[in-house]
Amino acid sequence: MATSPSPPTTDAGLARALTAPGLVCIGLGATIGAGIFVLTGTTAAHYAGPGLILSFVIGGLVSGLVGLCYAELAAMIPEAGSTYAYTRVSLGLLPAWLVGWDLVLEFAFAAATVAAGWSGYARSLLADFGLHLPPALCAAPGAGGVIDLPAAGIVLALTVLLTRGVREASRVNAALVALKIAIILAFVGLGAIFVNPTLWQPFVPENTGDFGHFGASGVVRGAAVVFFAFIGFETVSTAAGECRDPQADAPVGLIGSLLLSTLLYVAVAAVLTGLVPYRDLDVPDPIAKAVEVIGYPNFSLFVKIGALVGLTTSTLTALYGQGRIFYALARDRLLPDTFAQLNATTRVPAVSQWTIGLCTAVVAGLVPIDVLGELVSIGTLLAFGLVCATVPILRRRQPDRHRPFRVPAADLVAGLGLLACAVLMASLPPETWIRLALWLGIGLAIFYGYGRRRAQGSDTSTDTPAAPHDPPIPGTAPPPP
Repeated sequence: MATSPSPPTTDAGLARALTAPGLVCIGLGATIGAGIFVLTGTTAAHYAGPGLILSFVIGGLVSGLVGLCYAELAAMIPEAGSTYAYTRVSLGLLPAWLVGWDLVLEFAFAAATVAAGWSGYARSLLADFGLHLPPALCAAPGAGGVIDLPAAGIVLALTVLLTRGVREASRVNAALVALKIAIILAFVGLGAIFVNPTLWQPFVPENTGDFGHFGASGVVRGAAVVFFAFIGFETVSTAAGECRDPQADAPVGLIGSLLLSTLLYVAVAAVLTGLVPYRDLDVPDPIAKAVEVIGYPNFSLFVKIGALVGLTTSTLTALYGQGRIFYALARDRLLPDTFAQLNATTRVPAVSQWTIGLCTAVVAGLVPIDVLGELVSIGTLLAFGLVCATVPILRRRQPDRHRPFRVPAADLVAGLGLLACAVLMASLPPETWIRLALWLGIGLAIFYGYGRRRAQGSDTSTDTPAAPHDPPIPGTAPPPP
């Protein structure tokens, strides 16, 4: 028989400085970035055409199902670790480690992808003033250069900001989010006046004969590719452990950022494909190209600045999320103890953040953006699918646990969310699956060669889910000596 429900807890070490508006800004900061300013163009040109609008609608609907599941879990288990923490409670240590390792891939490649997009807009803005960097320093080796130096540079600069404390980073992020939302709304409002409806015909271009290249399959693959854009919900749930009132703030942050993000994506996709023929959008700065059609040169400069701001906040929040995932894994002794050490003044896991920042800067400088984007999408979909699976499992295993927010019709919502994530994952190219399998294989080697041995004997070391009568709270094991 189950005992009385355990009260929710938060991570005791991290500073609790975030509120619901701050969480919404973190979600918008993570979500409104490369998805709008970069991936809209390539996805329309290669996969969906004007059907990109439907791709974002599909992505938003799937994210809505997942977001409800996230809201229940984040309010119930408010701590750094997100899907990793939820999976450990419901499925055990090994599945949780694989999810945590997947999240490292997701956040690192998300930050690198957005940084690569930031580099494209930065070069375009510099060119407007007659400044040009050497080509070898502006692109990854697979894209014709030696290193993308601006992409690596912005990652390192934001890492410095994150190590100064979550309060400072949150304030900077909120200000930048407000600016970029204003610029996006200005683009939508002005662009709508010049939209040419004939460019939406055919709305879903005829399939070329290959799966995922236009037609209905292209719309679905487009939804899978741009699903990268919805990674913000993972970041919000990761930040729940640093909220003042996580039980109330986490659901508001998750659902609020989801609704606003989806509306903005659909509006931008409609205006973009109504201004420029979709086949001409295969450029690193599609919004800037659309502004050229409007014929306001000064507004083009304004939009490029907005793109830089938007991509900056996306990179910032992705780096933040990854640093907290590393912290959670080290806190549970699956990674070296040094990654769980908090700065005495800022209460930030500085070693984790700097390690993440340096590795991400290398990836951003050396890996082409198209490879990065697809890897982020499959990693995000895998994590989202596991979140959907976790809700009904915990409802059955731990029915008496305190749930400040409950998913309505949980089995139906979670089941549909899991199915939708599986369908979108299946639509991604085979080589993306191979890269994911290799990454998870490396994770298994680390787990059995290092993490499992260290975790044995601690409160978090079980490889089986906890029994319903003993609902564990992640992160409450005694700190390592």
